[in-house]
Amino acid sequence: MEFFCYHRDRSGSRTLREELLEDHWSYMDPYAMEMIARGPTFAFGSDTPGGSDTPTGSVHIVDLPDPAAARAFAFDEPNYQAGAYRDVLLRRWRNMLGRTMWEFPGGRTGGNRYLVLGLGTGQAADLTVPPDRDELIAYGPLLSDDGATWLGTAALLRAPDPDTARAVLTPDRYAHIEVHAWQFGGRPS
Repeated sequence: MEFFCYHRDRSGSRTLREELLEDHWSYMDPYAMEMIARGPTFAFGSDTPGGSDTPTGSVHIVDLPDPAAARAFAFDEPNYQAGAYRDVLLRRWRNMLGRTMWEFPGGRTGGNRYLVLGLGTGQAADLTVPPDRDELIAYGPLLSDDGATWLGTAALLRAPDPDTARAVLTPDRYAHIEVHAWQFGGRPS
């Protein structure tokens, strides 16, 4: 079962996150084979459409046995345990691209990268992969624990700016759409 996990930073937690970076990576190391995508989100600066260097959260898309394992993954994470995060969004997810971020044709660098998160309402939307598949890093619906109810859509993609990134989702089908600057995560090579 695939799960989307987004830990949102608590205000002023940057120093704590920096202190816990090795603990975070060590915690994630055993999940390397199950990881579909991972990486931090960043605040937008006035002149940086790709984001500033101020972290705002951490995305992990991971294949785990069941919802209980996903909750343990999300809530045992060292930054969460230390109080660096203000909240956690954890949902079942379906990998519509059938690949990991490491298989993204655009590579790890180059261009602006974004997390687009649409929180759904009503009838499911955006259940087919958008036409510009080569710009998508990860894409799929957010689902209830049993996988039966559509709750939204999450996408990681490369785009020239936040507005172009937001356009990957159908605007009137969501209660709220968030766009965050994002970059590939994990230990440096």
